Amino acid sequence: MPLSEHEQRLLEQMEKALYAEDPKFATSLRSTGSASRGRAALGVVVVLAGLGILLLGMAMPLALLGVAGFVVMLGGAVLTYFAFTRGARTPAEGKSAPASESPGVAPQSPRSSGFMDRMEERWRKRADGDR
Repeated sequence: MPLSEHEQRLLEQMEKALYAEDPKFATSLRSTGSASRGRAALGVVVVLAGLGILLLGMAMPLALLGVAGFVVMLGGAVLTYFAFTRGARTPAEGKSAPASESPGVAPQSPRSSGFMDRMEERWRKRADGDR
């Protein structure tokens, strides 16, 4: 079901506000590269291959093959996890930062809370108008 014109305008306004509030975050959302998707897909394939090895080790009485299958599955899961977590970071965030500028802690600014307040208010108005 396509969005109505009003919903499309609201979405465009939200996108513009996001770029205005935090352009670095907005850029990182847009740049989910195919490399990270490829790594995630490779990780899933490795997990499935490990599962096959694990099942083969269980079907044949070879405990070492089952353990190897589990290790391969674990490696695939780790590969998939890091494909999603590292793919969303920008190169500047990967470098170590001083404790006062840690990338995990965003400084609270009055502008960022204003954006969320506006979005919540719009949501409330929309919900109240539909009743």
